[in-house]
Amino acid sequence: MDATEGNRHHHGHHDHDHAEAGHRHEPPASRPARVRHRLAHLVRPHSHESVDKVDTAMETSREGMRTLWLSLAVLGATTLIQAVIVALSGSVALLGDTIHNATDALTALPLGIAFVLGRRAANRRYPYGYGRAEDLAGILIVAAIAASAALAACAAVDRLLHPRDITHLWAVAAAAVVGFIGNEWVARYRIRTGRRIGSAALVADGLHARTDGFTSLAVLLGAGGAAFGLRLADPVIGLLITAAILFVLKDAAREVYRRLMDSVDPRLIETAEAALHAVDGLRGVGPVRMRWIGHTLRAEADIVVDPHLTVVQAHRLAVAAEHALIHAVPRLTAATVHTDHTPADGDPHEPLAHHTGRVDVVAADRAGAGAP
Repeated sequence: MDATEGNRHHHGHHDHDHAEAGHRHEPPASRPARVRHRLAHLVRPHSHESVDKVDTAMETSREGMRTLWLSLAVLGATTLIQAVIVALSGSVALLGDTIHNATDALTALPLGIAFVLGRRAANRRYPYGYGRAEDLAGILIVAAIAASAALAACAAVDRLLHPRDITHLWAVAAAAVVGFIGNEWVARYRIRTGRRIGSAALVADGLHARTDGFTSLAVLLGAGGAAFGLRLADPVIGLLITAAILFVLKDAAREVYRRLMDSVDPRLIETAEAALHAVDGLRGVGPVRMRWIGHTLRAEADIVVDPHLTVVQAHRLAVAAEHALIHAVPRLTAATVHTDHTPADGDPHEPLAHHTGRVDVVAADRAGAGAP
């Protein structure tokens, strides 16, 4: 027996009955109590209606789009200022920083497309919706970071082989400071928004912008070395910027790889298991699985019930289990709950044992049900 999104009306009745019993979710009267109440709603939203879920997903997408376009505007302005100074000074270190900032600004485009696609409703072709578009955007971002590293490296190596003096050193130093300020603002904004809405791609992009800020400051060292007559200081800083970009590439690639491989924080699984164990009437808890679909989570869970319950009673426990999961796990929008029972007459999973890929599942179900 499964409690899926098709049973959302069940949640509506559950919440309605809960309210009628004298537990309506009305804000407390005192100001401190209202603050605590609002914070509790931020951590554990109380509405599970499908309409509310659509509104929440749309709102987070709008927030993500706003972050992306503001980031694009700030980084675009930063890049234009630095490009002018590159043309005047010929600094290869500043050129590398400018290339990287331009790449970072342009990564807003694939993420923007991903957020727009993520708003589309699920259909028979894509029954889980279009949230995976964010993962594809993450791949494009990783590719953009790799390309910017290659361009910066080529420019720095060419300047090492063909050294020349740079001019307008004060302008180069000022451009470096502008680059740091612009990137740090964008980094804080992207990381904060990405973590709030659960977007790994946006967090990865924020980490990229943060390192860009420190590489912008490194340009100051190149300008200082050039001021003391060290002609190789500028291209050496350019190579160091390339190395910093490679570190960002490693972190971003790991983040995107984990998302593509359906990785989740193990603490989320532990939270879900604890929530299920707290549901009255369950005899045990079997395997719990989760995966990200865009910036929302979906879960599958097995529960163990008394074998003598009616179908209606077992289904009520399955709905209660899903309800507990949605309350306990942030960003979880739906859970499919499979009901098993403690040992009775024979093993109901026996017909599945010979199917490829089902042996482990059957064994896990037996373990969860306390079978020998």
